[in-house]
Amino acid sequence: MSQDGAQGRYGERSFAGGRYQLRDLLGEGGMASVHLAYDSVLDRQVAIKTLHTELGREQAFRERFRREAQSVAKLTHTNIVSVFDTGEDDFDGMTTPYIVMEYIEGKPLGSVLDADIHQYGAMPADKALKITADVLAALEISHEMGLVHRDIKPGNVMMTKRNVVKVMDFGIARAMQSGVTSMTQTGMVVGTPQYLSPEQALGRGVDARSDLYSVGIMLFQLVTGRLPFEADSPLAIAYAHVQEEPVAPSSINRSLPPAVDALVARALKKNPNERFPNAESMRDECLRVAASFTAAAPSIVPGAQTSSGAGVGSAVFPPVDQSAPSPTGPVQTPYQPGPYGSPTPAPSPSYGYPQQSGYQTPQPTSAYAPQQYASTPPPYSATPQTTAPATGDSGGRKKNRAVLIGSIVVALVVVGGLVTALTLNKSDGGGEAGGDTSPSPTVAAGHRGPDTTKTIETTECTEPEESYNDPKKIEVPNFTYKNLASVKSCFQAAGWTMNVEREDENTFGEDMVLRQFPSAGTDVDPEKMPDITLRVSTGNPP
Repeated sequence: MSQDGAQGRYGERSFAGGRYQLRDLLGEGGMASVHLAYDSVLDRQVAIKTLHTELGREQAFRERFRREAQSVAKLTHTNIVSVFDTGEDDFDGMTTPYIVMEYIEGKPLGSVLDADIHQYGAMPADKALKITADVLAALEISHEMGLVHRDIKPGNVMMTKRNVVKVMDFGIARAMQSGVTSMTQTGMVVGTPQYLSPEQALGRGVDARSDLYSVGIMLFQLVTGRLPFEADSPLAIAYAHVQEEPVAPSSINRSLPPAVDALVARALKKNPNERFPNAESMRDECLRVAASFTAAAPSIVPGAQTSSGAGVGSAVFPPVDQSAPSPTGPVQTPYQPGPYGSPTPAPSPSYGYPQQSGYQTPQPTSAYAPQQYASTPPPYSATPQTTAPATGDSGGRKKNRAVLIGSIVVALVVVGGLVTALTLNKSDGGGEAGGDTSPSPTVAAGHRGPDTTKTIETTECTEPEESYNDPKKIEVPNFTYKNLASVKSCFQAAGWTMNVEREDENTFGEDMVLRQFPSAGTDVDPEKMPDITLRVSTGNPP
């Protein structure tokens, strides 16, 4: 194979018999690199993604790489980065798979946002809504093809020189069709912590509505200049996605109309069934809201806090005091709507491909390095017992500490998940409807009594959610972190049977359901309802 090409560290490499000549390195992740390249046959610049040489030895990685090329090549849309070619070549006796993609000469959305934050304090709402609508247009196509992106964020959205939105990096997209391999099975947490949907954070299966949650996070960030959930560790951030409610964007940016608050609130619902049903409906709402108000410059509230208080986001996007002059004059400049509703910032010196955004988030997950957290936070319904936030820096630190402590507690609770799952698989089953087949716990020193305020409505069992994938099936309700007495009432109302296994722990208290099998959200046939096994606290110390 020809080794001709441009000079330099990567200049001697070429692919497809010398057709594609590698030039500058544009981006690098844990499993792949992206280079600017020259297509000598069509006389154009392209971007080439190559799997790292050492990973090319593994057939599983090469197969994953090939599937990515096949999946994304089917996505033809103005707002999606195109795939032109794919193949494998040998370098130094090592197989190196590659994907040839459209080269986007422009800037990551993160860089565009940074420029707007510097100029206005946040991105003007009309511009943010129209960009978001274009991202949703791309997702509408991918979802129709059965692909969930799973890592929507400003670093994976490009803006061309003509302000065309391009969504890229579908490398960790999950095929919703049958035949999904173990690399994308339920239980693998894939994505960037700041943009994870609650179901992703819990390691559950995801569908198109998970992407809509991530879009909601991104829209919140665009119109406020900061993220809704911020903490000092990926686990604490994931915990916040599951547990905390975001503040209204207008509490940070006073120029936002109520319609923007309502749109973001619906996109960020913890329960996927309460979000927009699909990308098309959310896109329509973005465009409707954008057309319903007069464009105005952002008005950022000095010192406004998001729900998780100080932490990562405070360092990334400090609150903008619009009255405080900078060394070169006031930060804020008059807002004049232009393309996408605001002036185009000065061109960026780098052409981000991929994820070369102008800001950094803590421990981002590469599209080719899915992060598997050691543990996951509790389900949607668990309510953390935190104190009311205090004002000032000390209050922010106290609240952040509470999130971290809660995350640590949750981590300790779920460490034995694998062992429990194996135990449950060996369970004999049986039991009366709503019956407890385990002996009553013996009270010990350090015992914590039951919390009877954590209850579940009987309608959760008698009127369960319909399966997203199969209308003939239902989703198993979420019984975790509910008092056993209310769960029994729910079972009895539906005529279901349960098995109860006891576990010594005194963090959540006696009769609190800690885990369940099958897990919440599992699709089951209501005509053949399986016995559900519950792992319940004794309230005694381990």
